[in-house]
Amino acid sequence: MNVYELDGKLIARDGHKYIKKALDFPDYYGENLDALYDCLCDLNCEIHIINVVDVKECILDTFDDANNDNENLIIKFV
Repeated sequence: MNVYELDGKLIARDGHKYIKKALDFPDYYGENLDALYDCLCDLNCEIHIINVVDVKECILDTFDDANNDNENLIIKFV
């Protein structure tokens, strides 16, 4: 299982562009919360998000929702 580490400071600064690159999302990724949820639900990996205090709550909620709905995804907020 792949493990990714996302930096909340970079999410806050570059948003969906950073997430897309860091998680190697496809080119058609729509760079919005619905697209984020959809892509996260297709992953089989573990994601650690550091500096979570810098991330908007709606983005963290989307990660959490996908974590609850995708049994192949593990999200850890550090």
